[in-house]
Amino acid sequence: MNIISRAEPGLSHRLAVDLGERSYPIIIGNRLLGADRLRAHLDGRKVLVVSNDTVAPLYLQHVLADLEGLDVATCIIPDGESEKTWTRAADMLAALASLRAGRDATIVALGGGVIGDMAGFAASIWMRGIEFLQIPTTLLAMVDSSVGGKTAVNLPQGKNLVGAFHQPRAVIADLDTLRTLPEREFRAGIAEAIKYGAIVDAGLFEWYERELDAILARDPAALLEVVKTSCTIKADIVRRDEHEHGDRALLNFGHTYGHAIETLGGYTRFLHGEAVAIGMVLAAQLSANLGMADESALRRLQSLLERAGLPVNRPTDMTPAAMLDAMRLDKKVQNGKLRLILWRGIGQAEICAGVAEADILAGLDPT
Repeated sequence: MNIISRAEPGLSHRLAVDLGERSYPIIIGNRLLGADRLRAHLDGRKVLVVSNDTVAPLYLQHVLADLEGLDVATCIIPDGESEKTWTRAADMLAALASLRAGRDATIVALGGGVIGDMAGFAASIWMRGIEFLQIPTTLLAMVDSSVGGKTAVNLPQGKNLVGAFHQPRAVIADLDTLRTLPEREFRAGIAEAIKYGAIVDAGLFEWYERELDAILARDPAALLEVVKTSCTIKADIVRRDEHEHGDRALLNFGHTYGHAIETLGGYTRFLHGEAVAIGMVLAAQLSANLGMADESALRRLQSLLERAGLPVNRPTDMTPAAMLDAMRLDKKVQNGKLRLILWRGIGQAEICAGVAEADILAGLDPT
């Protein structure tokens, strides 16, 4: 596993995503914002800080303090997945233009997955690519979306259909920001963390079964372990398959279903992690229907997600036919055929192409 990893004093940890000349650090810990950690990752003097109107009042001043003396502008957008649009990305580009940002400028993404994805996308297309830093402030962004370089905006027809692979210069995950994270968003992030155990590590899944109460109580040591372990697994997968031609697709366990649920819900009804939780159960149900995995694995997954306070059932007003139609626009479709991430039990996910649509429909309506 080509991941550089070392412990730092106190409750902190440092990893590196090994991509040769484009390698970058993931710094996880407490009291990281306002500690002058950003300048080491900046080349030029022009910086655009992108955030939303929920996070900015809480943490923007800490970031600006780290950037004092530089030429800094801000772009603050409304909060929510429904704001992950061309229009908001254009707002970021306009802010870069007003800043007269050149190719040595940097975007700092301060927020959750929506901010990180859009800021990274704006960075990928401004002057054909500038640097950006990820400062994730949600559990979901810390364990998943801030690492790996996937950037995008949504369309009404589907989630993340327009985007680019553009790796950040660094990821700085300050666990203190999780103290202000609303409970619903915190629990949504747990879904993405549980996913890593579900797809590659049965022992990790068992750890979640044992330690979920401590995680839900936001115990600092438990949170550090959640973020560190998730980032370690994802960094190694990204190192092996940066552009998702192989194993990286396993990270989409539950996502083909989940993205369809988000789309049909207008990007306002379900949080991403909630939709993924339902999607993982649907993928496990289909796996059981196809004889790939035992029903007991499905029950364990469903039980753990329910304990985390996450939804596990397909919304009854989203018909199997409507779900399947939305899934057909998924990025993993090849030659008109859905590629689904299914499993043979906990820790044993695999890519499955050519699953019959009749079987997919049956899995969506197991009754």
